[in-house]
Formats: sequence, structure tokens, C-alpha cells
Amino acid sequence: MADVKCVATRDSYGTALKELAAEGADNLVVLDADLSAATKTGIFKKAYPDRHINCGIAESNMMCIAAGMSTMGLVPFASSFAMFAAGRAFEQIRNSIGYPHLNVKIGATHAGISVGEDGASHQCCEDFALMRSIPGMVVICPADDVEAKQAVKAAYKYEGPVYLRFGRLAVPVFHDESYKFEIGKGEVIKEGSDVTIIANGLMVAEAIEAGKTLEAEGISAEVINIATIKPLDEELVIASAKKTGKVITVEEHSIIGGLGEGVCSALSEKYPVPVKRIGVNDEFGHSGPAKDLLKQFGLSAENIVNVTKEFLK
Repeated sequence: MADVKCVATRDSYGTALKELAAEGADNLVVLDADLSAATKTGIFKKAYPDRHINCGIAESNMMCIAAGMSTMGLVPFASSFAMFAAGRAFEQIRNSIGYPHLNVKIGATHAGISVGEDGASHQCCEDFALMRSIPGMVVICPADDVEAKQAVKAAYKYEGPVYLRFGRLAVPVFHDESYKFEIGKGEVIKEGSDVTIIANGLMVAEAIEAGKTLEAEGISAEVINIATIKPLDEELVIASAKKTGKVITVEEHSIIGGLGEGVCSALSEKYPVPVKRIGVNDEFGHSGPAKDLLKQFGLSAENIVNVTKEFLK
């Protein structure tokens, strides 16, 4: 995909916030924890400085501020790195946003192993699990620039708490502008009959590449993008499982508590089939170049191909 346009979804986040305001979202406010250059909310801040609040390195306090603002009819997007948003501020998100079901959106950037050189302290691979556990919380991890911008706009329109996960690493843009994102709905990117590969975030591009390689070797893989981890598109998951009989999930997250577990839960209750989860195993990451780390942790098209072949034996 060397000739394909690549954009980091954190850039998409900042751009979408600015576009929303320009389109008339007068009640939109953006909060950040002293990281606006990294989370890209600085794009919004430059255009709308009076509607951007730097809360300082006080993420838990920021979530409470966002909660209060939402009760006044504003739609706050509270922004920070995933480790600090989902991790450090978990209690405030749970008790001050989730419990009263307030209309707060959480923009979490720099998630997963692809944070790279920042190392294990910042490579949050537990955020899906944490946010999925909060009742009523919508959890979204878009795959590319087009989907990310649409997800931000869909989150703004949705009434209730939403957790949006964005990445630091630039990823291929494979959607065109005709694509329509909808909360709770997945999409079939490639039809197949031998195995289903379900992915989200930056792993969707890898799944697409793996699907092409498998096709060339006579294996028909159905590739599905499920950006909304909660609520999960169980109907699509089950329909594809019925077609292929085997499912592989791929995510830049721990295999514990994320997309893989969501898919396994749905299938075990409604249509049991063999499932193989690809993700970060029960271990921490470490510092290194993002692309090298993704390969090392098995988050690559090459590993998806190898796992699929072994799985189908």
C-alpha cells in the first residue's frame, strides 16, 4: 500500500472537530489535558480558541469538567492519550459520565503498540476492555481517515457517552467519500467463503492485505471491518460465521476484553464456531519503532496469513 494516501486517525479527529464547528455545531466544546499538539485538538483550537479548554495535566478533573458542561447543553469532547483517558480517569468516567449517562465524548489518541518509542507506560492495550465494561458506553475504533471523521460526527449526534480511539501512526485510507459510517454497524470489505477475518482500527488495512494474499493462494477470506466494538454488530458477525464456519479476530489491543472477546461472546451464545484471536497476548509492550513492534507482536498481514493457514488445516 506504498502508493496509498496515509493519514493518522488522530489528525482526522482534530480535522473533524473543526469541520463540525464550521458546519454549525455551536454547542461543541473541546477539552484537552495539555496535549493539544499531539491529540490534534490544536487544529480546533486555532480556529475556535474560545471553545477550547486546556485543563492541564489533570485528566480526571477534565472528565468531571466535561460532565458538568454536558449538563448545561454543551457537547464536550474530552481529549488525551488513551492511557490517561481510559486508564487514569477511569473512575471519573465511570461515576461522573457513565453512571448518569451524560452526553460526553472521549477522544483517546496514541493507543496500542503503535505508540512505538513511548513504550509500555503509554501503549494502552486495555482501553477497549475498560470502556466496554461501563454500562451504556459506546466504544468506537475507526480504521482510516474517512471513517474516523465520520465517527466523530456520528458521536456528536449521538445522545450519550462515547469513547473514540485514535492512533498515532499514519494508516492507509481505503474508504472513499461515498462510505457512510453508522454506530453499531460493521461492513463487509471483501466477500469470502472459507474463513471470516474481523478487524478494527489500523488492523483493518492489514486484514485487507492478508485477504489478498490468501486469495492468491486459493483461500477465500471474508474481511469485515467492525469499528463499533460496543454495541457490536452481532447480526453481521453471525451471518458471516454461518457462511464461513470459522472466524479470526484482529485488533491492536489485548486479546483480553476487546473485539475478540466481544465476537466470542456473541458467537458462543448464538452460533458457536471456532474462533482464533489475534492481538496483544497477556503481556506489556516495550519501546521501539511502531512498524517493527507491530510485526513483533504479530499485528501484521503476514502473521494474519500464517495464522489463517494454520487455523484452516
